[in-house]
Amino acid sequence: MFCYLVFLAFPLFWLLSTAFKPPRELATVHPGWIPDQPTLDNFRQAFDEQPLLQAAANSLIAAASAALISVLLATPMAYVMARHQGRPAKAATGWVLVSQAFPFVLVIIPLFLVLKNLRLIDSLPGLIMVYVVWSLPFALWMLAGYVKAVPPELEEAAAVDGAGRLRTLVSIVAPLLAPGIVATGLFAFITAWNEFFFALVLLKSPEKQTMPVVLTHFLGAEGVADLGPLAAAALLATLPSLVIFALIQRRITGGMLTGAVKS
Repeated sequence: MFCYLVFLAFPLFWLLSTAFKPPRELATVHPGWIPDQPTLDNFRQAFDEQPLLQAAANSLIAAASAALISVLLATPMAYVMARHQGRPAKAATGWVLVSQAFPFVLVIIPLFLVLKNLRLIDSLPGLIMVYVVWSLPFALWMLAGYVKAVPPELEEAAAVDGAGRLRTLVSIVAPLLAPGIVATGLFAFITAWNEFFFALVLLKSPEKQTMPVVLTHFLGAEGVADLGPLAAAALLATLPSLVIFALIQRRITGGMLTGAVKS
């Protein structure tokens, strides 16, 4: 377990160290683990060379919108899939899982043609639509598992009291799904925030590009990276995911532990 944690933490540590190293230390054959003379010049140069704030805003809009829409669509759909176990529901579940096996390259041309006909090429709404379509299958599968953990007796008691399906879902089931909804939204957000391929193909205007695409601009014509500014920009791009996960970690863990206890 310790080796696994070290393996995960080492890239982040090296990225942090590189972001604060001056060019002289980065040019050495054997750079040190910790910068001898920490500097913020890499961050200043990164902001001067590329529109990082605009790219971060575009990524935030796309990722947050995709996460919100995915959760709003997946919650009622997962409820129906979990509570109705007929052939249509099983077929839908199977298709949801199979759709995740399609590689990006296979679907990019049909997606591009669809968005072109809808006049959504080079627009954040078009990119958000793609992110929702891509993250919705996993969100459905994940939330369906949480719905199955909710005792059906609670819904039967609500039906006896005269509550309809919609009211039962909103008032009884949805609050119990809060940990699953948070975890699903976090997954959709991080997936959209870090996504590169769709953003590269669908967005052409510099002012609409997302953070992962802008990071590639630190590479030179021959593929040689401006290492210091690239590390600084990459560190800034990593922070939102780390901060969001740190803020809701207890809620996710608490929800998992609660779901593991049978009443």
